[in-house]
Amino acid sequence: MEIPKLISELQYKAVRSSGAGGQNVNKVSSKVVLTFDLKNSQVLSEEEKLLLETNLSSRLTADLVLILNCDEDRSQLKNKEIVTKRFLELIKKGLFVPKIRKATKIPKSVIKKRIKDKKNISEIKQSRRKPNLD
Repeated sequence: MEIPKLISELQYKAVRSSGAGGQNVNKVSSKVVLTFDLKNSQVLSEEEKLLLETNLSSRLTADLVLILNCDEDRSQLKNKEIVTKRFLELIKKGLFVPKIRKATKIPKSVIKKRIKDKKNISEIKQSRRKPNLD
């Protein structure tokens, strides 16, 4: 996956932001909406697309489009940088494949030690009992 090519496939749209900012909110389109079409991506392989589709299924639309918003800053440029960083982190997490866990056997020495300890504790408890004088 080549990050510069992937970034070139992103589409940005500036929208008027809500929230703090006074008169600036009414005049300036500082909110940035990032859209990424997963289905039509040329950079990602088919395996990567399937992996992202499964891992990011809750964030994708029905047309397999990822939409991210950012209106944290009053600057459109900073919001664009923030949303791009978020997108790249999301893609990296989506492409991460965890290692397959190998089941291991319990060593025989550990089993023997456990049984020996159980017998030892049993003997200690036996010695604490009152003697049977029948």
